[in-house]
Amino acid sequence: MPDARFVDAAREAVCLASSVCRSVQARLDEVRAITKDDRSPVTVADFASQAVVAKVLSERLGEIVLVAEENSAFLRDPAHAAHLDAVVSAVREAWPDATPDLVLSAIDVGAADPAEHASFWTLDPIDGTKGFLRNQQYAVALGYVERDAATLGVMGCPNLPLDFSASVDVPDPRGSLYFAVKHEGVWETTCDAATADAHRLSHLDRDPRDSIVPTASVEAAHTSHSDTDRVLEYLAAKGVPSEDPLRMDSQAKYAVVARGQADVYLRLPTKPGYVERIWDHAAGSAIANEAGCFVTDIHGNDLDFSRGRGLERNRGIVCAPARVHALVLEAIKHLNLA
Repeated sequence: MPDARFVDAAREAVCLASSVCRSVQARLDEVRAITKDDRSPVTVADFASQAVVAKVLSERLGEIVLVAEENSAFLRDPAHAAHLDAVVSAVREAWPDATPDLVLSAIDVGAADPAEHASFWTLDPIDGTKGFLRNQQYAVALGYVERDAATLGVMGCPNLPLDFSASVDVPDPRGSLYFAVKHEGVWETTCDAATADAHRLSHLDRDPRDSIVPTASVEAAHTSHSDTDRVLEYLAAKGVPSEDPLRMDSQAKYAVVARGQADVYLRLPTKPGYVERIWDHAAGSAIANEAGCFVTDIHGNDLDFSRGRGLERNRGIVCAPARVHALVLEAIKHLNLA
């Protein structure tokens, strides 16, 4: 089980990476002008975030095993020299003496093969690329996997307000950060300092409100909104109506369910054979589980992180407190969506 050293190192890594990402997001047009590429800000932030996380974890914990989304091949291509320059410039906000070679080497720390290790870190350096480019919600999501389960999750949501009454469409100046260790609970704090005081979230063992609040992606690329609507209609017929969904990108959806702002996060596959990536769910699922939610696939199976870079044994995602989770699984089965 991860100890305090792991938690402290992961919090520092995610806070620093979140700060770097926020800085890149604040100057989207400048980065686009340097690289001549409309999507380049998220590319730059992705690489910079991964380099910072790998550097901090390696410094604090020694040699690590990191399974991450990016590798340095793109940046090593001379045709992308402007991107590399922009990445190094971004990294230097958290790592002042960074050089191109050091940054490239740090990025490639994330190239580990999970099939060769019983335990490892897994990172999505920027989860929610479209939210990042819209200057809305995204997350830096770092998980630690032991055997088949995520036993630690740290997730920085640089634009997510702690205040439920604040709009999730407007960037919050401090953001929010969540960290959890299996069987030890989940904590919430701001995203702007690795040592900020944190408070423990209450365990979500309550029944749902008179109506439930779903959370869903802004766009339908990763989940079937029409099938989700059918599930919500089924619940309404069972006496559990739903309110308008809280729409946002990234694993921040796990956070808003974990803290009780929303009641269900549902990902129904959009095409046969689609396999979820482990870094898209390790951190978020660990946090939601420790808050008292159930996180399974659409068949009710626990997420299995032991099959490599994909959740090969799972299909879809259901995250909700107990009673809502059971109702959603019932709806999925009744509607033949599994």
